[in-house]
Amino acid sequence: MKTVNISLVGVGGQGILLTSDILAKTAALDGFDVKKSEIHGMAQRGGSVISQVRFGSKVYSPIIPDGASDLLVSFERLEALRWRHLLAPGGKVLVNDINLTPVTVSSGQQPAVTDLTERLAAEYPGARYLNAQEIAEALGNIRAMNMVIAGAVSTLTPFRAEVWRQAMRERIPAAFIDMNLRAFDAGRTALAGNEE
Repeated sequence: MKTVNISLVGVGGQGILLTSDILAKTAALDGFDVKKSEIHGMAQRGGSVISQVRFGSKVYSPIIPDGASDLLVSFERLEALRWRHLLAPGGKVLVNDINLTPVTVSSGQQPAVTDLTERLAAEYPGARYLNAQEIAEALGNIRAMNMVIAGAVSTLTPFRAEVWRQAMRERIPAAFIDMNLRAFDAGRTALAGNEE
C-alpha cells in the first residue's frame, strides 16, 4: 500500500497532538507502519501547531514533503490558508469552521486577513467544513472539540470506527473516555450528514 500522508494544523491548545496520537495509534492497530512528527512553534501562546502522520506498508520518514498531504485537517480557518502548500494535488481538506485570532495579529505584528472566506473558497473549492466547537458545546464539553474533529477525520480514512475507538480507549484516561467517544461519534455523524 502506498504511504498515506495526513497533516493536522491549528493553534496551541486545540488538542492537535492528542488527535494525531490517536490517528497514529489507529493506523498501528490496523497493522500499518506509522511515523509521526510534530512542530509546536509557540504552541503555549496560541501559535501554530502542526502534526503529521504517515502510514503505509513501510514508511521511512516522519516528514511529509510540501505538496504531498493526501488529507489536510485544519482545526481553525486561518491555519488552513497558512498551510495550503502542504496539500497534494487532488488531496482532501477538512476545516473546523471557527476563527481564532492568531497572536501575531492580536499583538499587531501582522494585519488580520479580511477576505478569509473568499480565499478559502478559492484555494479549497472541495473542502469539507464542520463547526466542531459548536458540536462539543452542545455535548457539554468544549474541550472535546478535538475528538469531534477526530470523528470527522475517521470518515475520511480507511480505518473502521471501532479501531479508532480502541485507540482512544488506549490513549485517553478512563475518566474522560465516555465524553470523548460521544464527541467522536458526533463528529462522524456531522460529517456524514453534510456530504456534498
